[in-house]
Amino acid sequence: MENYLDINKNSWNARVEPHLKSDFYFLEEFLQGRNSLNSIELELFGDIKDKSILHLQCHFGQDSISLSRMGAKVTGIDLSDKAIDAAKDLAKQCHTDTQFICTDVYNLPNVLDEKFDIVFTSYGTIGWLPDLEKWAHVVNHFLKPEGKFIMAEFHPVVWMYDDDFNRIVYNYFNEKPIIETSQGTYADTSAEIVQDYISWNHPLSDVLQNLMDKEMEIEKFQEFDWSPYPCFKNVDQFENGKWRINKFGNKIPLIYAIKAKKKSSLR
Repeated sequence: MENYLDINKNSWNARVEPHLKSDFYFLEEFLQGRNSLNSIELELFGDIKDKSILHLQCHFGQDSISLSRMGAKVTGIDLSDKAIDAAKDLAKQCHTDTQFICTDVYNLPNVLDEKFDIVFTSYGTIGWLPDLEKWAHVVNHFLKPEGKFIMAEFHPVVWMYDDDFNRIVYNYFNEKPIIETSQGTYADTSAEIVQDYISWNHPLSDVLQNLMDKEMEIEKFQEFDWSPYPCFKNVDQFENGKWRINKFGNKIPLIYAIKAKKKSSLR
């Protein structure tokens, strides 16, 4: 799938405008100071004042700007040029110094020459990447020795089901590219957009092993039976800001989170 970047860039470009207008991204509240980060990743971050953070696949930058508001020096990157344009505009409106770069993850070492205290990625990111060995290399490349990698992501079990969670359709393992056409978007199912996209399922073993192969020490690995986003069909909110798929309740994982440390070069 040599053209997957072009296909997915077009898909994400089409989503930017409806996402900005959607309740899902609560833009007006965000501009008034609401933090877009969730308890899962906030607990992993801890105090980030004066830390340098690289945010991979940042969309239009709400989480990046939230990290800046918390005192970090943040650089966000994303494939979508329309998302990056929106992110730069949001940062200006929010009076933060958050920096944004338009590039795909694999190309980032060619356009950014800097090392960071923390590399961060979250929620619906690695499924757009075909090769996690290359991804883990990028994570390692941009971290200082002893730097931290923080990740929160949808659990691969979720991606095995059809949209209505009636049956298992997709392989848990990265068998082949998933080529589909979607109508609307998770943030606004009524949005008048129809887009092709290409994605990949990645089992937990691929995520963890590729990070470890790139000299990352896993410090914390967590699984959660809820999602901080109502981005799936047939969900119930059982606590404020926590959703579960109603037919499964707490029986399957919806999110996992990782905190890892880059090994010191002195070892």
